[in-house]
Amino acid sequence: MKQILSLLTGCILCCCMACNNEKTAAETKDNSKAEKNLAAVHAVNKAFETGDVSVLDSVVADDFVDHTDRGDKTGKDSLKAAIAWSRADSKDMKATIIKELADDEYAMVWQRYTGTSNGGMGKPGPYDMKSLEVVRFRDGKAVEHWAFTEMQDVMKMMTQMPAPANGAGKEDEKKKSN
Repeated sequence: MKQILSLLTGCILCCCMACNNEKTAAETKDNSKAEKNLAAVHAVNKAFETGDVSVLDSVVADDFVDHTDRGDKTGKDSLKAAIAWSRADSKDMKATIIKELADDEYAMVWQRYTGTSNGGMGKPGPYDMKSLEVVRFRDGKAVEHWAFTEMQDVMKMMTQMPAPANGAGKEDEKKKSN
């Protein structure tokens, strides 16, 4: 009986030690960088929503590069200009995070943008689009940014493609009418 109790006690101790959620110093340090990177992304999102660019100096590097569909835009001033341009077009823009991931060098955020455009970035009226934002960090500041927007959302915004009716595209509608 003593052997069984000793074995049972040993198993319980092993289970408790294996389930320990305490992090090592290295894990905490890495997690801290990841959390700071996500906080920086959130600060930039807030700047796009409010137009207040004062926080950018603390989270964006001077040599920041935004890799856009119109070519690379360099420097914090280019980001500030993009925020001003976006705010001029859509004062009610909201960015809702769907999923975010980060480590000590990158933050990736899949988010949904909603708002009402006055026509400066596409057709006037409401928009709803999703984008994957990738940001590289160095020394706690954003140094590079890439955005990958869902093509269907871009096409709807640019009025080159009407929203599918009942999930059917134009080709499907032509086939149904024949």
